[in-house]
Parts: sequence; C-alpha cells; structure tokens
Amino acid sequence: MASQDWLEKDFYKILGVDKSVSDAELKKVYRKLARTYHPDSNPGDATAETRFKEISEAYSVLSDPAQRQEYDQIRAMAAGGPRFTAGGGGAGGFEDIFGGMFGGGGRPGQYAGGAPGGFGDLFSGLFGDQGGYSYGQPVKGQDVNARITLDLATAVEGTTVSVETASGKKIQAKIPAGVKDGQKVRLRGKGQPSPNGGRPGDVIITVGVPKHQVFAREDNHLRVVVPVTFGEAALGATIDVPTLDGDKVRVKVPAGTQSGQVMRVRGRGVNAGGKMGDLLVELKVAVPSHMSSTAKGHLEKLIAALPDENPRDDLMSKAKR
Repeated sequence: MASQDWLEKDFYKILGVDKSVSDAELKKVYRKLARTYHPDSNPGDATAETRFKEISEAYSVLSDPAQRQEYDQIRAMAAGGPRFTAGGGGAGGFEDIFGGMFGGGGRPGQYAGGAPGGFGDLFSGLFGDQGGYSYGQPVKGQDVNARITLDLATAVEGTTVSVETASGKKIQAKIPAGVKDGQKVRLRGKGQPSPNGGRPGDVIITVGVPKHQVFAREDNHLRVVVPVTFGEAALGATIDVPTLDGDKVRVKVPAGTQSGQVMRVRGRGVNAGGKMGDLLVELKVAVPSHMSSTAKGHLEKLIAALPDENPRDDLMSKAKR
C-alpha cells in the first residue's frame, strides 16, 4: 500500500467508526459491511464492488495493530503539521521541518517521490517502503471463522458439510473421520480476498461434538457402561453390548465379575489418524430394588451360606497406615 494512500484515505470514515473503536467492534462492523457490499451479493454492481474493495483495504490496515499505529501516526503528522505541497516556500512549511534532515534546501518541487530527500524517501526511511510510495508486501486476506455441530457417530465417520462465510457465500468442507470436540479444520484460500494482491484468507471451522447419552470418547477409544444382574456377575454370562454404528457385539462376563470391571472389544472404537481404538465395556452390577418376600428369603439363605468375609477389611487396613 502506498503511503500517499494513507494520507488521502480516511479508513475510519470508510468503515463508519470512531478512532477509538475496539478490535471486536471493528470486526463486527466490517463483517456487516462485507456482507452488504460483497460482489456475490451484488452481481454486476460496479459501485458495490468498489465499496467492498475500500472496506477490505480499510479493515486490513486497522485490524493489524502495527499497521494501525503507523497509519494513525502518518495521519496525525499530516493533520497537525504543515501541508505537504510541492510549491510552498513559506515559513513553517514542510521543507522547514524536513528539508534540513534530507538536504532538500527548501526547493519547490522537491517532494516528488523520486527526488533525493523527498517525501517518498521520508516514508521509506520511517516504514521500510520500497520504490517511492509503495508500502510493504501484499497482505493476506482476512480469515473467516465458522462453527458446526456434529453428533458423535457423524464425527467418528467423517462427513462433508456446507458452511456459510461472512459474505453469505456457501462452501463445501470435508470433515475428517475421527474429528474431536473443539478441533479446528482449516480451508486454505477460502476466506476473504486480499485488498492488495496477496493470497486470500482461510476459512477456519471449529467442530463441536456434544456428549453422547451412551458412549463417551477417550482418545480413540469409546466407553460404554453396561448393567449386569447380580446373577450374571456372580455366575458369569454372555451378554449383548451396543456399538456406536447401531450393531451389537457379544461379550463374555466371567464369573465373579466386580462392578466397575472393564472388558475390551478390539477394533470397535474410533479410527482417527490411521489408529483404530477399542470399545471399553464397563460392567455395573445392578442390585434389585424390589424383591418379593420369597426372593428375599432365598437371598438371606444364600448370604448365610457364603463365606464370612468383609470386603472392606483391606480398605480399613490401608486407611490406618
């Protein structure tokens, strides 16, 4: 961008904001204007296209803290000091302040971009411009942030979604299999165009995956809590266990299983990054909440027949150490 442009263009006025505008408010205003004047929303409207370019150029400068500071300094210098005119020679003119620094001698016309010690050299020395009034390198266009929500099964399988950008344009995005809650997917070059010939920005999609009511993800594994009866846990059994894809697997519960014991089903977890996880089956012994008097009597006889053991003895012993 040319330094001369920075003197002639009021970027705050272009965006309709005050100089004290915060970064958050600046972004909010820019997005609203970009949606209004984007060429996709105004096909064939040259005025809207020009306005969109002005908005993008202004935002690219003001959204960058370093560029915004330099822009403010240049504008303040122009507003508070002498006018940068080519023919002036009066006291207090541009040459009185800067002529001695660059040896210009206060000659009329000395401020041409190519003249030694001229206006172009001044800004080149201050801000690293190359070639008269050119300013820096082309800047990357602004990134566009979007958010989608997928259920666990879809996140595990992967999918293709349609995402609407800030300008209202819809693009297709491939979400990889095994994506996690909070993971970001970047689509390079699909964001806002650069205001001065740089590469376009990116679209950054944040994926949300709400908790499932049955399955919980642990890295590439899936955990499911499965109730078993007292009899199944005590005597052993083979039970059906659901999987995320809607099928079921048969799992053997060994005799004497304790509540909280975990059985592993290989290869029925999440395939992410080429690594396949497992299904972790956590068994939970379900104690009957209602028993008939007959069942209660049988249970009392069973308990009386069992070895006289206290399962808390080891806990009490460790607690005393």
